[in-house]
Amino acid sequence: MITDSNLLDLDYRSEAKRIGSPVVPIIDAHAHVGGLRAAVILRDVMDQYGVSEIWSMTSVIEQVDGLREIFGPRIRFIAIPNWRDKDARNAHGAGYARRIEEFHARGARIAKFWTAPRGVDMGAEVGDPTLMRLENPSRIAAMQTAYDLGMTFMVHVADPDTWFATRYADHERYGTKASQYEPLERMLDRFPTRWIAAHMGGWPEDLEFLSGLLERHPNLSLDTSASKWIVREISRHPPESVRTFFRRWRGRILFGSDIVTSDEHLVDAPTTFEMDAKANSAHSAFDLYASRYWALRTLWESNWTGPSPIADPDLAMVSPNEFTPRDSPTLRGVALPAEILRDFYSQNACDLMRETTERSTSSNRL
Repeated sequence: MITDSNLLDLDYRSEAKRIGSPVVPIIDAHAHVGGLRAAVILRDVMDQYGVSEIWSMTSVIEQVDGLREIFGPRIRFIAIPNWRDKDARNAHGAGYARRIEEFHARGARIAKFWTAPRGVDMGAEVGDPTLMRLENPSRIAAMQTAYDLGMTFMVHVADPDTWFATRYADHERYGTKASQYEPLERMLDRFPTRWIAAHMGGWPEDLEFLSGLLERHPNLSLDTSASKWIVREISRHPPESVRTFFRRWRGRILFGSDIVTSDEHLVDAPTTFEMDAKANSAHSAFDLYASRYWALRTLWESNWTGPSPIADPDLAMVSPNEFTPRDSPTLRGVALPAEILRDFYSQNACDLMRETTERSTSSNRL
């Protein structure tokens, strides 16, 4: 059935068999696993596509134990604020430091700091437009808590170029895309722990910029999450340029999908939340999750060229006369060599987690 997650009407189970096993089992270092029934479907998808482990930003901390029962040692958790807290100033301020401690006590060794430009709007709603900025004193206090616990930091620092051309066009309010990185670079120096910049550092459109960022900050790694964004922008680069980038930064790029699961995906009912509306049955939820692994494995492993099976509304956002919200970009595989894939799919994540665990253990002894 053709849906926004399956524009090509693929049988994703059959496609998984056709693609075959990856060169090594994949560690997905960036996902949002929620809903215990949906998690069972995701586990099935992971089995189909060779994903052995997943690192989750689970919003409902009470679900951590239930998800561990489903995944066993195949899941790790990343601390995030309580986005459901009606007191946003507390949730993203002093309350987040306490939540980091709670997540750490449950085994989390990474803390996420979300600082996308639209955080200005969220902060303004509660009277503090700087609330979500990395250099807000309450954010620095939360980072200090995570640093003292020996945790690795994950950061979402920028959004697609398509958004800066449209919804962030007011640079006086949101800043330029380049300006988003100024506080990040200061924090990278202030907190010399390991950092993961999500979504290829927020700038997959500009590999040269990313190389400069990585060169200046040896404690920084990238993950490749945000499937639609990554597929669209990586496919626009010459494949050899992408391979060159991955060779240069071979030990510092982690695989990620940004898959979001929810039990709302299993019911056919109206919802006001965009992410909950992406599926309405067990079958469509399977396709939603599988589409991300199909697209990413096709992008990274093959030289296939064709339309992405995932609708990408960003195309219509920038060129409404040329595209509809249900159109998709060209997916152009970059065929990374097997030795690069081994590090990218698994070894880099293993090395980072081992280092993080050792640092956290050492911090607890102090």
